[in-house]
Amino acid sequence: MIRVLSGLPDGVVGFETEGPLRAEDYRDVLIPEVEKAAAAGPMRAVVVIPKWGGMSGGAVWEDLKLGLHHVRDVKRMALVTDIEWMGHALSLFGWLMPGETKRFALADRDAAIAWAADQ
Repeated sequence: MIRVLSGLPDGVVGFETEGPLRAEDYRDVLIPEVEKAAAAGPMRAVVVIPKWGGMSGGAVWEDLKLGLHHVRDVKRMALVTDIEWMGHALSLFGWLMPGETKRFALADRDAAIAWAADQ
């Protein structure tokens, strides 16, 4: 499941995952919010992943399509997680994103939001 985070600063869109991710999570929640944020200008995003529940094949496909369509719209993306392999993956592949990426611990969620919002 993906839910939209509320109460974020203007210009910041945020999401939190719970359990396994499915294609409909992308189609019904994530993609509409990302498209709305991208239409408003350079996107600043916060993605919170407390636990990893896996992804269905359909979710992987939707994630790939989303990345191909909106990777250039991201100015800053903060990944908030304590999952070590995700931090390593961001270090290895974050350079593929034209915008800035940074990992934060779950305890530093507020700092991640402030960083994403910073000009």
